[in-house]
Amino acid sequence: MIEPAPSINVLGEPLQICSTNPLTGFFRDGHCNTCAEDTGAHTVCAIMTAEFLAYSKYVGNDLSTPRPEMHFAGLKPGDQWCLCAARFLQAHDEGCAPKVNLAATHRRTLDVVPMRILKDYAA
Repeated sequence: MIEPAPSINVLGEPLQICSTNPLTGFFRDGHCNTCAEDTGAHTVCAIMTAEFLAYSKYVGNDLSTPRPEMHFAGLKPGDQWCLCAARFLQAHDEGCAPKVNLAATHRRTLDVVPMRILKDYAA
C-alpha cells in the first residue's frame, strides 16, 4: 500500500489544495501530496505561464497539448499544477520558472529547492 507523506507545506502548515480544475497531484486529489513512490517529487504548486509551458515542451515534457486518451485537456497559462521539484529548479536555472503557491507546495520540495528560491517565485 502506498503511504503518503504528511500533508505539510513549505511554510510548516497544512497543505492547501493546488487545483481541482485541472485535477492535479501525484494522487490526482488536487493536492501536491507525495510519497516514496513519487520519484519525480510532484510537489511544487506552480502557476503556469506561456513561457514556462513552452520551456517544458522544449525540454521534453509537453504539458500544453491535450491528451484525451489520458483524460488530460492540456494546461494553459494561469492553471495551477503540481510540478516536479527538479523541473522547477531547472526552469529557475534557465530563467523561466513559474510563480509558486507556497501554501499548496509540499515540504518535500525543500529536499530539492531551497526556500530562498521558492520565496523569489511566491505568488
